[in-house]
Amino acid sequence: MANLNPVDFYNLDAQFSAEEKAVRDQVREFVRKEAAAIIRDHFRAGTFPKELIEPIGEMGLLGANLQGYGCPGLNNVAYGLILQELEWCDSALRSFGSVQGSLVMYPIWAFGSEEQKNKYLPKLAKAELIGCFGLTEPDFGSNPGGMATRAQKTANGYTLNGRKMWITNGTMADVAVVWAKLDGDIRGFIVEKGAKGFAAKAMHGKLSLRASDTAELLLDDCQVPQNAILPKSAGLKSPLSCLTQARYGIAWGALGAAISCYEEALRYAQGRVQFGKPIAAFQLTQEKFAHMVTEITKMQLLCLQLGRMKDQGKVHPAQVSLAKRNNCYHALEIARACREILGANGIIDDYVAMRHAANLESVKTYEGTHEIHTLILGQAVTGISAFE
Repeated sequence: MANLNPVDFYNLDAQFSAEEKAVRDQVREFVRKEAAAIIRDHFRAGTFPKELIEPIGEMGLLGANLQGYGCPGLNNVAYGLILQELEWCDSALRSFGSVQGSLVMYPIWAFGSEEQKNKYLPKLAKAELIGCFGLTEPDFGSNPGGMATRAQKTANGYTLNGRKMWITNGTMADVAVVWAKLDGDIRGFIVEKGAKGFAAKAMHGKLSLRASDTAELLLDDCQVPQNAILPKSAGLKSPLSCLTQARYGIAWGALGAAISCYEEALRYAQGRVQFGKPIAAFQLTQEKFAHMVTEITKMQLLCLQLGRMKDQGKVHPAQVSLAKRNNCYHALEIARACREILGANGIIDDYVAMRHAANLESVKTYEGTHEIHTLILGQAVTGISAFE
């Protein structure tokens, strides 16, 4: 009997197509050769590795599951594998790609005019333009429907007033997809960098996602033209559908972070000798690895089946919530267990576990907290809403 693969315990590799594996392997090679070598220093400095943006665009990793307009048109499993490999390095990389593809390109693709699609999507796909997504506000995170940002029709377009918080890619962004209430209805607007009354302010003091560009967006009588509105956007369902796309990618990304920690801890435990033998030989350590390989395998199965359903057009948002909730919870649990296995060395950033654990605190929170996804699942199975 062949030896079991500790990172692919159920041989899911056999379930991927040749194209899916080729995409994954290309990103894996890039991440390990280019990104992993520099991410620690960027995390220390609190800076995003901008030198990776151009190659990420050239490789076709942005909006990879969108069709047309210069987008690669890959299936959702291949797209998920891209995000898994990016977050194997760091959540900041996956967040960059996830926001660009799912929260900027997707709403333009789904709700934009042909003029908007042709103008923005090809350049966003190549990373010639960077985008951000403005939904969360200082007082409205889990309840986006309560947003205070307002849009008002003017003779030449629209005026936007409000603030958006925790905006990934915010200071780098050339365009922002901003959500605001227009006559009581939530609508999407494309706001270009340099628009009068628009500013992005970097947020400092983060202990998580330090290599991610996080900003506050300020809209002070921000003037945008008539063609800035996304014509097909209408109501809260529009931004929530974007979040569903992003949550799908997060489920894959959290899996990548978990695998990264697990691989490192396994190598360490096999080589670290205490009391005359490797710590991997002790029962308490093996119990940790047994738990981790079980949860990682479950995460892989969830992602693969979810991706296949998504490609068939049969996925429900609550099914995405289940994967996001489960994978973020267990990825953080795994990162913490790996830090324990590494002992004191685990708090040094030469090792990845504590950096991933810090990042996953944010990943477990954003795009719907663990509690919000709990309520989504509760409503899905009981038919009763417990949000209010």
